[in-house]
Amino acid sequence: MTASTGIIDLHCHFLHGIDDGARNLAESLELARAAVADGITASAMTPHIHPGRYPNQKSVIALHVQAFQQVLNEQGIPLAVYPGAELRASDESLQQLLAHEVPFLGEHKGMKVLLLEFPHQGLPAWGLGFVYNLLEQGIRPLIAHPERNKHVMADVDRIQPYIAAGCWLQVTGGSLLGDFGKNSEKAAWALMEQDAVAVVASDAHNMENRPPQLSAARQAVEDEYGARRADRLFRATPASILGLG
Repeated sequence: MTASTGIIDLHCHFLHGIDDGARNLAESLELARAAVADGITASAMTPHIHPGRYPNQKSVIALHVQAFQQVLNEQGIPLAVYPGAELRASDESLQQLLAHEVPFLGEHKGMKVLLLEFPHQGLPAWGLGFVYNLLEQGIRPLIAHPERNKHVMADVDRIQPYIAAGCWLQVTGGSLLGDFGKNSEKAAWALMEQDAVAVVASDAHNMENRPPQLSAARQAVEDEYGARRADRLFRATPASILGLG
């Protein structure tokens, strides 16, 4: 299976010892093997960048990804990995971004694509101003797991101003299957019904309760909306962002 036929995951935490994902190399490899078994052919490594908690930087992430790809190749695990990050929105992270210390997922039609996380407890009052700042710099925010945000779970229309501004949404595959509770499942499918979702990704952290599984969610989307839309969300758009065609 290749990038032209397999699933491409733009949000996961396989790199060990760098955030709250894999704790060691053995766990990293277990996650990678599970991803391949589920039909994933390429994954963006997106460790948290959260000043004061996970002070990761572009150069450090790149070195981790390069080393991990080498081990994957040596182990015969057919997974292509790419550098990225999940940036927590804050004044400090904005300064880090302006200092070119944050990796983008890639580009799409001339816009750099950034995986952006807001606090789970709600969308901050300054959130729209933050994303407008990014958009003015040619950066398109791909908002991570909005369906798990408490404001969006309470009222899915709370995310509409961000969509209107030019943000994209990344829904978690597990949310579509109810893995994060009924409220996030309902919000995820409401966003799907509005065709407001650009990408579905795993947000995998571990094998116990956050595994790198997307095939079941892909099948659920295909059953509901057809193969073309499922392909767009799980392969074509992610491939375009990563520059895989």
